[in-house]
Amino acid sequence: MLELVQVPWVSFCLVQKRILEFSGAAYKLIDIPPSDRSLVWRLTRQRYYQVPVLRDGRTVIFETSPTSQVIAKYLEVKLDLGLFPRSYDGLQEILWRYIESEVQSLTHKLNASYYRVFVPAAEQLNYVRFQEQKFGPGCLRCWAERRPQLLAELARRLMPFEQMLADRPYLLDGRPRFVDFDLWGMLASFLYSGRYRLPARHGRLRAWYKRMSCVTLQAMERGGG
Repeated sequence: MLELVQVPWVSFCLVQKRILEFSGAAYKLIDIPPSDRSLVWRLTRQRYYQVPVLRDGRTVIFETSPTSQVIAKYLEVKLDLGLFPRSYDGLQEILWRYIESEVQSLTHKLNASYYRVFVPAAEQLNYVRFQEQKFGPGCLRCWAERRPQLLAELARRLMPFEQMLADRPYLLDGRPRFVDFDLWGMLASFLYSGRYRLPARHGRLRAWYKRMSCVTLQAMERGGG
């Protein structure tokens, strides 16, 4: 059985979890505390400490660079999901680089500013410490104070995706490709605390998000979705 080692609210974990749900394959989630990566370190033979990590029997799969998409491509080959058609080579990489930088940088800050809602109390000190080591002292307080500005900027950066959905149900064509799952994961992280909604003016994106939250490979093969 496939096993996904994850921290539940991390956007990149949510991407892979949704792909697994879409596939219909049997899988198991292994949640770890954000401050304890010892399992990841052990599984990867001391080569990696980030999440997610995928285990398939004796095979352990993890990313080799910030934009490598090794896990998704492994699932693509194993489960024949149609995520990376050759006709979109290059285009998808341009999009996922934008999604994982311009979109994720804001969704992370907005979600993290409500960390007390979803990070277990015993983990909050380490969570704050990690965020401040990476982004600077007081970053969480700053993000909380700047929520209106961050939300406005996020709405602006999401506009291209709203436009892409003008004449098709998914970002590139009539079925979800990798970039659909990638964007979905960033937005699922943004919504994780339950304190936000997608921008009201992005009606097509809101409908797409709802569709992406439940679409399955089986439904697509039957002509649904």
